[in-house]
Amino acid sequence: MSDAAQPTAAEVRAAAEAVKTALDRHLAAVERRTGDDDPAVYEAFNELAAAAEEYDELLYDRYDEVTPFEIPGAEDTLPRYEGPEEPNALSVLIRRDYAVVEPQRLLAQAERVEAVEEEGATATAGFDAASGTVHGALGVLFGEFEPDEIASRHKEFGLEEGDSTLWVTAADEPAEPGDWLEAPFDEVDAQRVVCRFDVSSVFDDELDDELEDDLAPDTELVGGGLADADDVADDEDR
Repeated sequence: MSDAAQPTAAEVRAAAEAVKTALDRHLAAVERRTGDDDPAVYEAFNELAAAAEEYDELLYDRYDEVTPFEIPGAEDTLPRYEGPEEPNALSVLIRRDYAVVEPQRLLAQAERVEAVEEEGATATAGFDAASGTVHGALGVLFGEFEPDEIASRHKEFGLEEGDSTLWVTAADEPAEPGDWLEAPFDEVDAQRVVCRFDVSSVFDDELDDELEDDLAPDTELVGGGLADADDVADDEDR
């Protein structure tokens, strides 16, 4: 940035004072909060985030310095809940991703299910096995087992877990039977999401990175725990 475009020292100081004011307002709103979804706290949070972002930008432009603050942006959070205070109905939306890592195990499990079904069939001559292909085997297994059981036994079925998410959304009334079956996720209103739970290996990677950054230079991870590098060397000598 050119010198002409740089903010003045007074502008940076004013932005710092705005952060202090926003911080006081946020604390006051939290102290007076009336519930988990108090709109005053939500508004104060947004004001603090905006003030901190403005100060950070001006500080960098003027002095080439940054703040240690990291406030999640709007794209990282759900919007403020706008649904009914006492929902009469709920929808639970779940997505789980898997990778097929052992196709033969998957096929073998589907064949076992079909063998049981074939034994119980009254007319086995017309039995049409679907387990000979991967997509057919998936249809057999997901038709036989509940999704939660597959999630808990995924390794038995030759699957590897990927990301998963669960959203609980509030509704005024239960949906009419058959209304959303063709497109179950198309009409999700983010402002009616009561809670959301995400699981991803990305989070584990971030935690691992943070742990490694926090370790002293002479510290290593040993057997899932922490040990001093000198202790490791002593163990190797023994």
